[in-house]
Amino acid sequence: MLKIISLISLLIYFAILLFAVTKEKKNNNILDYFFAGRVLPFWALSITFIASWWGAGSAISTADLAFEDGLGAFWYYGVPVLISTFLMILGAKAIRRVGYLTQGKMMEARYSKNVSYMLSIMILIFMTFTAASQMVGVGNFFGTYLGIKYELAVLIGTGIVLIYSMFGGFRGVVLTDIIQFILLLISAIGVFAVAMKNAGGFKNIYTVAMNLGKNDYMSITAGAEKYFMYVITFGCAWMIQANVWQRISAAKTDNDAKKMTVISFFAYIPLYLIVVFTGMAGLVLFDKLPDGGIVTAIVTEYMSPLLGAIVFLGISAAIMSTMDSLINTGAMTLAIDLNTKEISEKKKLKISKFSTLAVTMVALIISLRIRSILEVSWIASDVITTGVFVPLILGFIWRRGNSKGAFASMVVGFIYCTYNLMIGFGIPLPSFWKPQSAAQVILGVVTSLIIYVTVSLLTKPEYDKADRFITLAGLIKKA
Repeated sequence: MLKIISLISLLIYFAILLFAVTKEKKNNNILDYFFAGRVLPFWALSITFIASWWGAGSAISTADLAFEDGLGAFWYYGVPVLISTFLMILGAKAIRRVGYLTQGKMMEARYSKNVSYMLSIMILIFMTFTAASQMVGVGNFFGTYLGIKYELAVLIGTGIVLIYSMFGGFRGVVLTDIIQFILLLISAIGVFAVAMKNAGGFKNIYTVAMNLGKNDYMSITAGAEKYFMYVITFGCAWMIQANVWQRISAAKTDNDAKKMTVISFFAYIPLYLIVVFTGMAGLVLFDKLPDGGIVTAIVTEYMSPLLGAIVFLGISAAIMSTMDSLINTGAMTLAIDLNTKEISEKKKLKISKFSTLAVTMVALIISLRIRSILEVSWIASDVITTGVFVPLILGFIWRRGNSKGAFASMVVGFIYCTYNLMIGFGIPLPSFWKPQSAAQVILGVVTSLIIYVTVSLLTKPEYDKADRFITLAGLIKKA
């Protein structure tokens, strides 16, 4: 009964999304398609910001980790998101002020076209792999919930996102994110309430945890050491994540850009705690981690079919709202930053829609081959952290940094993460650090920094270019 109601609800939900997107204002140019003409209110951008980071990892993986690790699991997704968002609060006005819509165009103005191309390629890789991680999430969730094969589940979820994303562009993404966020919020609170009620509250969770020998289960600091590598990797990667910068660039004003990040920061705290608490309640409800995860098991075993169908839509919304954001930004990178031809706006729109399709198809192939959210997320974050973080951030604050230093840093960072990826795929290469460890991440970032600083100092400075860019960002006062 639950499966039938859920499937019918999904079809109705898809029809509503498609209707809403097709009735929206038509996209007439690139600014419309990827930035909604820069006319959206900050509260709408805040919701799409929150929805873009509260996806499959938040709704499913964090709850499952909390089942094992307790409150310390907040460090897996919650802490990196808060760190990234806080740094975005500090940098939002500067990002909005420079006037360049994409990170690729920013780096072309700050450094050179070669740096812009290199950065854009790595951003495209990051967005595609991260979109694939959400496809893995939708495949696992739909597959378990609806009792269908993983491959079919991935195709259904991805197909829904692809159709409304191609029709609506960024404006469609924002509109559907608002609808999806409301559904997700209702679902998350509902599952949390049911889980805590049946678990007997925090006191009973604590008692069960102590009986099982989990002495640090109620300690939020307990996960710091275990998840430290994710804090560094995800934190660095997400603070420069292009889909978030896209939302900042889409804001009407500098102040709107900052308001958006502030609202998002304070919203993330309770949202991630709700997910963690839900997973912790599962310790009382289940003897071991259920197949399909804690959230799915709570819905199927402790909720009525109707409420279960609502939650199904909410969790589906969480996954799809993140996926659509990543696909749209990947397409933006492909259509704007990697397309150098001077063509009409009509042709640019066609290329943008084709880019949306291309990014989706590549991510789909990845998700069908690698079925681990964590593994795919790590691959994506490692690329952006070691290859992009240093030259992008220092480009705003260090005027001595130049295009040769930035390009060398990116190349070395990309080689480093590719080397690690080859080891991860089982190629017997020598490794002087533990794979997927904090040491690996720190070494990669430090190496990138050393290369950037050294090459910049050994080559000719580009003060005029640097000063123009940093002045636009408002970090240097005009004379």
